[in-house]
Amino acid sequence: MSIRIISPGLSTTVQDLGRPGYYHIGIPLSGAMDRLAARAANLLVGNPEEAALLEVVFMGPEIEFLQDATVAVTGAELPPKVNGEEKATWTSLAVKKGDVLSFAFLKKGARAYIAISGGIDVPVVLGSRSTYTLGALGGFEGRKLASGDVLPVGAGRGAAEGRTVAGELRRSPGAPAELRMLPGLYWHRITEAAGRQFLEDTWKVAPEADRIGYRFKGGKPLEFVPREPPFGAGSDPSNIVDACYPYGSIQVPSGTEPIVLHRDAVSGGGYFMVGAVISADMDLIGQLQPHTPARFVEVTMEQALLARNDRARLIDRIRQALA
Repeated sequence: MSIRIISPGLSTTVQDLGRPGYYHIGIPLSGAMDRLAARAANLLVGNPEEAALLEVVFMGPEIEFLQDATVAVTGAELPPKVNGEEKATWTSLAVKKGDVLSFAFLKKGARAYIAISGGIDVPVVLGSRSTYTLGALGGFEGRKLASGDVLPVGAGRGAAEGRTVAGELRRSPGAPAELRMLPGLYWHRITEAAGRQFLEDTWKVAPEADRIGYRFKGGKPLEFVPREPPFGAGSDPSNIVDACYPYGSIQVPSGTEPIVLHRDAVSGGGYFMVGAVISADMDLIGQLQPHTPARFVEVTMEQALLARNDRARLIDRIRQALA
């Protein structure tokens, strides 16, 4: 079974839940930016949650099905169309051989996920089918999809048409988006007043927002505590001796525009980090469009762990609803 890409949209890649275990040698996790939406899409079509699917950014592709299949589109509100007829998102759809899946204009969010029964059957590289485009690794030939590509799809029984994930089980950012964060090892590098201001400011997503990291602008520059630069660090007060970068870490080059590192992030460097966005809110970042307002909200480790448990329970509720 396979599908043919008639038009790839703006940026469409093969992703799954990522390749953990290699970040220490510079190979990032990759995988779906919105993991909850990806899991839900796979569950809707009867796939394992970790099956490979397509991640779409802003503009949907046009796809011809070369065999019958079950399809679901989740994440961003990017209405799918089968042979020109608009269908519901977060709902399983039956398609026949020769049918064409296309998309209307984006209404909300940034990234949609297209799951196909059987999963996208590209080769497994280091334990994952995810595309890491910067390293030309995994996915379909290590790159974004292009017109004329034919992707293999695994054998799958599919699922009944019309299964849906209820609205209360879907997550989307608020307005402004609230990104919960833990202050980091370098929080002491800024003044107490600057720390308060950082949390009080409303930032906006900059156009430089991708799978590597999301840049935010519009807040006040940070004020640093005076110091004698340590050996190996640069003269800019935001420089540090090179250190590891965790996923979700918030670096602020020159103290002006925060960057939240995401699924394809580099694993280390020489910018200080004010903290890290908690794991439960990383999915939300992947759904932020440029110019979207956002705030960073300080939480404790206990609150971060409770949020992670809440997200796990939400995924369990989706599993139970579609069982």
